[in-house]
Amino acid sequence: MDNRDLIARAHEILDRLERLIPPPPADTDWKNHVAFRWKHDGRRGLIQPVSRIGKIRLSDLRCIETQKRRLDQNTRQFVKGLPANNALLWGPRGTGKSSLIKAILNEYADKGLRLIEVDKRHLEELPDIAEQLYDRPEKFIIFCDDLSFESNDASYKSLKVVLDGSINSTPDNVLIYASSNRRHLLPEYDKDNVDAHLVETEIHYGEAVEEKISLSERFGLWLAFYPFNQQAYLEIVSYWLQQLDVIVTDRDTMQKEALKWALLHGSRSGRSAWQFAKDYAGQQKLGITDK
Repeated sequence: MDNRDLIARAHEILDRLERLIPPPPADTDWKNHVAFRWKHDGRRGLIQPVSRIGKIRLSDLRCIETQKRRLDQNTRQFVKGLPANNALLWGPRGTGKSSLIKAILNEYADKGLRLIEVDKRHLEELPDIAEQLYDRPEKFIIFCDDLSFESNDASYKSLKVVLDGSINSTPDNVLIYASSNRRHLLPEYDKDNVDAHLVETEIHYGEAVEEKISLSERFGLWLAFYPFNQQAYLEIVSYWLQQLDVIVTDRDTMQKEALKWALLHGSRSGRSAWQFAKDYAGQQKLGITDK
């Protein structure tokens, strides 16, 4: 084999290697996108833009005024470069936790707020994500949706590191907003309280309870969400029917159908109210178009 054959063979091998090695990631477009996801391409993690985000507004969220006010205030402080807290939004499903965080993004995106959604299975990479955000002019919310851990799941320790800082401090332009069905993010069992004891009338919890509390207490802002009562549920239904341009001619019948919907779906939640409103609006407008 002469030199020309060797060079051709080398080029062929290099071409094959180039196809195996992914190109370097494009620079993140922080200006033209406001929402992102941390994704893996099989080899590395990437901050990928989300082209279309929901248009939910703060005014669309009904009957959670206290939670709205407190998270809005915390975010305004953050956007203005003032001290602000990481936030944990906890409570039953469908009560507006995730929707509130998305509405906050829509409210402050034009003021430099950006959101990066990180799945629980990638929590160990939170320090790597935060490292990319140092010295950026934008303010970033790292959003962990529907967050909870099982007893044998150690990945929550990565979250604790970012919340409290390690040898590398968390950037000042980064906050974590998480939603969860669990107040302490970890399962709680009766046996966990066996080691609790009184010291001069003061309760001292056992190690199992202390470990569970130590994670959630790293969030400076706790916002509790509760199931809606019947009146609040019907108020939310009426709001969404208005937004969908539905004229309700028989309010009593509509409300009975809405309550039946909630009963069949097992909850009087904001999500259930929105789903009923869409179903009711579709049926009403289908009846008009079919005439």
